[in-house]
Amino acid sequence: MLGERLPGTWSLRTRDKEPIADNQLIDALVNLTPPDGEGIVLGIEVKRAVTPRDVQPMLDQITSFAATRPMPTDVMPVLVARYLPESTRERIATAGAGYIDATGNIRIVADRPALFLSDRGADSDPWRGPGRPRSGLRGEPAARVVRALVDFAPPYTVPELAERAGSSTGATYRVIDFLEQEDLITRQAYGPITDVRWRDLLMRWSEDYRFAESNAVSLYLEPRGLGVLVKRLEAAEQLEYVVTGSLAAARAVAFAPSRQALIYADDPQRLVQALELRPTDTGANVVVAAPRYDVVFSRAETMQTIAFKVAALSQVVVDLLSGPGRNPNEAIALLDWMEANEPDWRR
Repeated sequence: MLGERLPGTWSLRTRDKEPIADNQLIDALVNLTPPDGEGIVLGIEVKRAVTPRDVQPMLDQITSFAATRPMPTDVMPVLVARYLPESTRERIATAGAGYIDATGNIRIVADRPALFLSDRGADSDPWRGPGRPRSGLRGEPAARVVRALVDFAPPYTVPELAERAGSSTGATYRVIDFLEQEDLITRQAYGPITDVRWRDLLMRWSEDYRFAESNAVSLYLEPRGLGVLVKRLEAAEQLEYVVTGSLAAARAVAFAPSRQALIYADDPQRLVQALELRPTDTGANVVVAAPRYDVVFSRAETMQTIAFKVAALSQVVVDLLSGPGRNPNEAIALLDWMEANEPDWRR
Protein backbone atom coordinates (compact mmCIF):
# COMPACT_ATOMS: atom_id res chain seq x y z
CA MET A 1 0.00 0.00 0.00
CA LEU A 2 2.86 2.37 0.79
CA GLY A 3 4.69 1.47 -2.40
CA GLU A 4 1.64 2.28 -4.52
CA ARG A 5 1.39 5.74 -2.95
CA LEU A 6 5.05 6.75 -2.89
CA PRO A 7 6.37 9.16 -5.52
CA GLY A 8 7.83 7.23 -8.44
CA THR A 9 11.39 8.30 -7.66
CA TRP A 10 11.30 6.93 -4.10
CA SER A 11 12.30 3.38 -3.15
CA LEU A 12 11.04 1.09 -0.39
CA ARG A 13 12.87 -1.69 1.44
CA THR A 14 11.49 -3.86 4.24
CA ARG A 15 13.30 -5.89 6.92
CA ASP A 16 11.07 -8.21 8.96
CA LYS A 17 11.37 -9.35 12.58
CA GLU A 18 14.24 -7.14 13.68
CA PRO A 19 15.46 -8.03 17.21
CA ILE A 20 14.94 -5.72 20.18
CA ALA A 21 16.31 -6.18 23.69
CA ASP A 22 15.27 -9.16 25.84
CA ASN A 23 14.78 -11.42 22.80
CA GLN A 24 11.81 -9.36 21.56
CA LEU A 25 11.25 -8.53 17.92
CA ILE A 26 9.90 -5.49 16.12
CA ASP A 27 7.62 -6.63 13.34
CA ALA A 28 9.35 -4.72 10.56
CA LEU A 29 11.60 -1.85 9.60
CA VAL A 30 10.70 -0.04 6.40
CA ASN A 31 13.18 2.28 4.70
CA LEU A 32 11.60 4.93 2.47
CA THR A 33 14.32 6.57 0.39
CA PRO A 34 13.99 9.62 -1.90
CA PRO A 35 16.36 10.29 -4.83
CA ASP A 36 18.86 12.25 -2.68
CA GLY A 37 19.44 9.19 -0.49
CA GLU A 38 18.46 10.56 2.94
CA GLY A 39 15.45 8.49 3.86
CA ILE A 40 12.87 7.71 6.52
CA VAL A 41 12.86 4.62 8.72
CA LEU A 42 9.46 3.33 9.80
CA GLY A 43 9.25 1.07 12.84
CA ILE A 44 6.23 -1.17 12.27
CA GLU A 45 4.14 -2.85 14.96
CA VAL A 46 1.32 -5.08 13.74
CA LYS A 47 -1.71 -6.19 15.73
CA ARG A 48 -4.97 -7.84 14.74
CA ALA A 49 -6.82 -5.00 16.49
CA VAL A 50 -5.72 -1.76 18.14
CA THR A 51 -7.81 0.30 20.56
CA PRO A 52 -6.91 3.81 21.78
CA ARG A 53 -5.73 2.28 25.06
CA ASP A 54 -3.22 0.12 23.13
CA VAL A 55 -1.64 3.02 21.26
CA GLN A 56 0.87 4.34 23.81
CA PRO A 57 2.26 0.93 24.89
CA MET A 58 2.80 0.00 21.23
CA LEU A 59 4.53 3.29 20.51
CA ASP A 60 6.70 2.84 23.61
CA GLN A 61 7.76 -0.57 22.32
CA ILE A 62 8.95 0.92 19.04
CA THR A 63 10.72 3.74 20.87
CA SER A 64 12.50 1.24 23.11
CA PHE A 65 13.69 -0.59 20.01
CA ALA A 66 15.17 2.58 18.56
CA ALA A 67 16.99 3.25 21.84
CA THR A 68 18.68 -0.16 21.92
CA ARG A 69 20.65 0.14 18.69
CA PRO A 70 22.23 2.92 16.65
CA MET A 71 20.13 3.96 13.69
CA PRO A 72 21.15 6.21 10.79
CA THR A 73 18.05 8.29 11.35
CA ASP A 74 15.12 8.56 13.75
CA VAL A 75 12.63 5.73 13.68
CA MET A 76 9.05 6.83 13.03
CA PRO A 77 6.54 4.58 14.86
CA VAL A 78 3.81 3.17 12.61
CA LEU A 79 0.96 1.01 13.89
CA VAL A 80 -0.67 -1.49 11.53
CA ALA A 81 -3.89 -3.47 11.99
CA ARG A 82 -6.60 -5.14 9.99
CA TYR A 83 -8.91 -2.19 10.77
CA LEU A 84 -8.31 0.96 12.82
CA PRO A 85 -11.40 2.81 14.13
CA GLU A 86 -11.45 6.59 13.79
CA SER A 87 -10.86 7.14 17.50
CA THR A 88 -7.73 4.98 17.33
CA ARG A 89 -6.47 6.76 14.20
CA GLU A 90 -6.93 10.12 15.92
CA ARG A 91 -5.01 8.93 18.98
CA ILE A 92 -2.11 7.69 16.82
CA ALA A 93 -1.95 10.92 14.80
CA THR A 94 -2.06 13.04 17.97
CA ALA A 95 0.91 11.08 19.29
CA GLY A 96 2.89 12.00 16.15
CA ALA A 97 2.97 8.45 14.78
CA GLY A 98 1.74 6.87 11.57
CA TYR A 99 -0.82 4.19 10.82
CA ILE A 100 -1.92 1.80 8.09
CA ASP A 101 -4.87 -0.57 8.01
CA ALA A 102 -5.93 -3.16 5.49
CA THR A 103 -8.95 -1.13 4.35
CA GLY A 104 -6.72 1.71 3.11
CA ASN A 105 -6.66 4.12 6.06
CA ILE A 106 -3.12 5.50 5.87
CA ARG A 107 -1.23 8.40 7.41
CA ILE A 108 2.55 8.80 7.21
CA VAL A 109 3.91 12.32 7.80
CA ALA A 110 7.58 13.33 7.99
CA ASP A 111 9.38 16.69 7.97
CA ARG A 112 12.82 15.64 6.69
CA PRO A 113 12.66 14.51 4.01
CA ALA A 114 9.23 16.01 3.48
CA LEU A 115 6.59 13.35 2.98
CA PHE A 116 2.83 13.36 3.44
CA LEU A 117 0.95 10.15 2.64
CA SER A 118 -2.73 10.08 3.57
CA ASP A 119 -5.64 8.03 2.31
CA ARG A 120 -9.11 7.13 3.50
CA GLY A 121 -10.31 3.56 3.75
CA ALA A 122 -13.36 2.11 5.50
CA ASP A 123 -15.25 3.88 8.31
CA SER A 124 -16.39 0.57 9.83
CA ASP A 125 -14.83 -2.84 10.26
CA PRO A 126 -15.72 -4.85 7.13
CA TRP A 127 -14.72 -8.09 8.88
CA ARG A 128 -17.11 -7.72 11.79
CA GLY A 129 -19.59 -10.55 11.35
CA PRO A 130 -23.36 -9.99 11.66
CA GLY A 131 -23.52 -12.20 14.73
CA ARG A 132 -20.90 -10.30 16.67
CA PRO A 133 -21.93 -7.61 19.17
CA ARG A 134 -21.72 -4.07 17.89
CA SER A 135 -19.07 -1.97 19.55
CA GLY A 136 -19.79 1.69 20.10
CA LEU A 137 -22.15 3.95 21.99
CA ARG A 138 -25.45 3.27 20.23
CA GLY A 139 -28.56 2.40 22.14
CA GLU A 140 -30.27 3.30 25.40
CA PRO A 141 -27.78 1.72 27.87
CA ALA A 142 -24.91 3.65 26.30
CA ALA A 143 -26.91 6.90 26.39
CA ARG A 144 -27.76 6.42 30.07
CA VAL A 145 -24.21 5.52 31.08
CA VAL A 146 -22.55 8.31 29.09
CA ARG A 147 -24.93 10.90 30.48
CA ALA A 148 -24.27 9.73 34.05
CA LEU A 149 -20.49 9.62 33.55
CA VAL A 150 -20.54 13.22 32.36
CA ASP A 151 -23.13 14.56 34.82
CA PHE A 152 -21.59 13.02 37.96
CA ALA A 153 -17.96 13.51 38.95
CA PRO A 154 -16.11 10.33 40.02
CA PRO A 155 -15.09 8.34 41.96
CA TYR A 156 -17.86 5.72 41.93
CA THR A 157 -18.10 2.00 41.41
CA VAL A 158 -19.78 0.51 38.36
CA PRO A 159 -22.85 -0.60 40.40
CA GLU A 160 -23.11 2.91 41.83
CA LEU A 161 -22.87 4.33 38.31
CA ALA A 162 -25.54 1.91 37.09
CA GLU A 163 -27.90 3.11 39.81
CA ARG A 164 -27.34 6.76 38.90
CA ALA A 165 -27.68 6.00 35.19
CA GLY A 166 -30.84 3.91 35.57
CA SER A 167 -29.19 1.10 33.60
CA SER A 168 -28.73 -2.57 34.42
CA THR A 169 -25.41 -3.51 36.00
CA GLY A 170 -24.56 -5.90 33.15
CA ALA A 171 -25.21 -3.31 30.45
CA THR A 172 -23.23 -0.72 32.40
CA TYR A 173 -20.23 -3.04 32.65
CA ARG A 174 -20.34 -3.62 28.88
CA VAL A 175 -20.32 0.12 28.18
CA ILE A 176 -17.53 0.68 30.71
CA ASP A 177 -15.41 -2.06 29.12
CA PHE A 178 -15.75 -0.33 25.75
CA LEU A 179 -14.91 3.07 27.21
CA GLU A 180 -11.80 1.63 28.88
CA GLN A 181 -10.65 0.29 25.51
CA GLU A 182 -11.25 3.74 24.05
CA ASP A 183 -9.20 5.25 26.91
CA LEU A 184 -12.06 7.59 27.82
CA ILE A 185 -12.24 6.58 31.47
CA THR A 186 -9.84 5.27 34.13
CA ARG A 187 -10.94 2.48 36.45
CA GLN A 188 -8.90 0.83 39.16
CA ALA A 189 -8.54 -2.93 38.87
CA TYR A 190 -11.73 -4.35 40.42
CA GLY A 191 -12.29 -0.90 41.87
CA PRO A 192 -14.04 2.41 41.21
CA ILE A 193 -13.95 4.65 38.17
CA THR A 194 -11.53 7.43 39.09
CA ASP A 195 -11.41 9.64 36.01
CA VAL A 196 -13.73 10.47 33.12
CA ARG A 197 -12.40 12.37 30.11
CA TRP A 198 -15.86 13.77 29.68
CA ARG A 199 -15.14 16.20 26.82
CA ASP A 200 -13.67 13.45 24.65
CA LEU A 201 -16.47 11.14 25.77
CA LEU A 202 -19.14 13.55 24.54
CA MET A 203 -17.32 13.95 21.23
CA ARG A 204 -17.17 10.16 20.87
CA TRP A 205 -20.85 9.74 21.80
CA SER A 206 -21.83 12.25 19.12
CA GLU A 207 -20.51 9.81 16.50
CA ASP A 208 -23.25 7.32 17.47
CA TYR A 209 -26.02 9.55 18.84
CA ARG A 210 -27.43 12.21 16.55
CA PHE A 211 -30.49 14.34 17.33
CA ALA A 212 -32.17 14.05 13.93
CA GLU A 213 -31.33 10.37 13.39
CA SER A 214 -31.70 8.92 16.88
CA ASN A 215 -35.21 10.35 17.44
CA ALA A 216 -38.46 10.83 15.54
CA VAL A 217 -38.46 14.51 14.59
CA SER A 218 -41.10 16.79 13.06
CA LEU A 219 -40.75 20.32 11.67
CA TYR A 220 -42.92 23.26 12.67
CA LEU A 221 -43.23 26.99 12.26
CA GLU A 222 -43.87 29.59 14.92
CA PRO A 223 -44.72 32.48 12.56
CA ARG A 224 -44.28 35.14 15.25
CA GLY A 225 -40.78 34.02 16.11
CA LEU A 226 -38.96 32.28 18.93
CA GLY A 227 -39.76 35.04 21.43
CA VAL A 228 -43.42 34.02 21.33
CA LEU A 229 -42.43 30.35 21.54
CA VAL A 230 -40.41 30.99 24.69
CA LYS A 231 -43.32 32.75 26.41
CA ARG A 232 -45.62 29.82 25.63
CA LEU A 233 -43.04 27.33 26.87
CA GLU A 234 -42.84 29.23 30.14
CA ALA A 235 -46.59 28.74 30.54
CA ALA A 236 -46.48 25.01 29.69
CA GLU A 237 -45.21 23.76 33.04
CA GLN A 238 -47.63 20.83 33.04
CA LEU A 239 -46.08 19.32 29.88
CA GLU A 240 -43.14 16.91 29.85
CA TYR A 241 -40.56 18.55 27.59
CA VAL A 242 -37.01 19.90 27.57
CA VAL A 243 -35.41 22.45 25.28
CA THR A 244 -32.01 21.54 23.83
CA GLY A 245 -29.74 23.01 21.14
CA SER A 246 -28.97 26.71 20.83
CA LEU A 247 -31.77 27.95 23.07
CA ALA A 248 -30.60 25.74 25.92
CA ALA A 249 -26.91 26.51 25.39
CA ALA A 250 -27.66 30.23 25.73
CA ARG A 251 -28.08 29.77 29.48
CA ALA A 252 -24.30 29.29 29.64
CA VAL A 253 -22.80 30.75 26.44
CA ALA A 254 -24.09 33.67 24.40
CA PHE A 255 -23.00 32.58 20.93
CA ALA A 256 -25.50 34.24 18.60
CA PRO A 257 -29.28 34.72 18.53
CA SER A 258 -31.01 31.35 18.14
CA ARG A 259 -32.78 30.80 14.85
CA GLN A 260 -34.24 27.38 15.56
CA ALA A 261 -35.61 25.70 18.67
CA LEU A 262 -35.00 22.00 19.36
CA ILE A 263 -37.44 20.43 21.82
CA TYR A 264 -37.83 16.90 23.21
CA ALA A 265 -41.41 16.05 24.21
CA ASP A 266 -42.89 12.86 25.65
CA ASP A 267 -46.18 13.73 23.88
CA PRO A 268 -45.21 15.79 20.81
CA GLN A 269 -48.75 16.35 19.55
CA ARG A 270 -49.94 17.70 22.88
CA LEU A 271 -46.96 20.06 23.01
CA VAL A 272 -47.52 21.21 19.42
CA GLN A 273 -51.14 21.99 20.18
CA ALA A 274 -50.27 23.86 23.38
CA LEU A 275 -47.67 25.96 21.53
CA GLU A 276 -49.96 26.46 18.49
CA LEU A 277 -47.23 25.44 16.06
CA ARG A 278 -47.85 24.95 12.35
CA PRO A 279 -46.51 21.91 10.47
CA THR A 280 -44.15 22.81 7.64
CA ASP A 281 -41.74 21.20 5.21
CA THR A 282 -39.59 24.30 4.66
CA GLY A 283 -38.46 27.22 6.78
CA ALA A 284 -39.05 25.50 10.11
CA ASN A 285 -37.91 27.36 13.20
CA VAL A 286 -39.07 24.68 15.67
CA VAL A 287 -38.08 20.99 15.66
CA VAL A 288 -39.96 18.69 18.02
CA ALA A 289 -38.50 15.25 18.76
CA ALA A 290 -40.15 12.20 20.26
CA PRO A 291 -37.15 10.70 22.08
CA ARG A 292 -36.34 7.02 21.87
CA TYR A 293 -34.93 7.12 25.41
CA ASP A 294 -36.33 9.12 28.30
CA VAL A 295 -32.80 9.82 29.53
CA VAL A 296 -33.02 13.09 27.59
CA PHE A 297 -35.25 14.36 30.42
CA SER A 298 -32.83 13.29 33.17
CA ARG A 299 -31.40 16.08 35.29
CA ALA A 300 -33.23 18.77 33.33
CA GLU A 301 -33.29 22.19 34.93
CA THR A 302 -35.33 25.37 35.08
CA MET A 303 -32.89 28.23 35.50
CA GLN A 304 -33.75 31.37 37.40
CA THR A 305 -33.12 33.48 34.34
CA ILE A 306 -34.90 31.06 31.99
CA ALA A 307 -38.39 29.97 32.97
CA PHE A 308 -38.70 27.07 30.52
CA LYS A 309 -37.27 23.58 31.06
CA VAL A 310 -33.84 22.93 29.54
CA ALA A 311 -31.92 19.69 29.08
CA ALA A 312 -28.73 18.96 30.99
CA LEU A 313 -25.66 20.41 29.32
CA SER A 314 -24.33 16.93 28.53
CA GLN A 315 -27.40 16.37 26.36
CA VAL A 316 -27.29 19.86 24.85
CA VAL A 317 -23.69 19.44 23.73
CA VAL A 318 -24.23 16.15 21.91
CA ASP A 319 -27.33 17.54 20.18
CA LEU A 320 -25.37 20.59 19.00
CA LEU A 321 -22.41 18.51 17.83
CA SER A 322 -24.66 16.65 15.40
CA GLY A 323 -26.69 19.68 14.39
CA PRO A 324 -26.62 21.68 11.15
CA GLY A 325 -24.98 24.99 10.31
CA ARG A 326 -23.23 26.71 13.19
CA ASN A 327 -24.42 24.18 15.79
CA PRO A 328 -21.07 22.31 16.01
CA ASN A 329 -19.27 25.62 16.61
CA GLU A 330 -21.76 26.41 19.37
CA ALA A 331 -21.03 22.98 20.84
CA ILE A 332 -17.30 23.73 21.00
CA ALA A 333 -17.97 27.08 22.68
CA LEU A 334 -20.22 25.34 25.20
CA LEU A 335 -17.60 22.64 25.87
CA ASP A 336 -15.03 25.36 26.52
CA TRP A 337 -17.39 27.00 29.02
CA MET A 338 -18.07 23.66 30.71
CA GLU A 339 -14.34 23.04 31.13
CA ALA A 340 -13.83 26.47 32.67
CA ASN A 341 -16.87 26.20 34.97
CA GLU A 342 -17.10 22.50 35.83
CA PRO A 343 -18.23 23.04 39.46
CA ASP A 344 -21.21 25.04 38.21
CA TRP A 345 -22.82 22.18 36.29
CA ARG A 346 -21.28 18.85 37.29
CA ARG A 347 -22.74 17.03 40.28
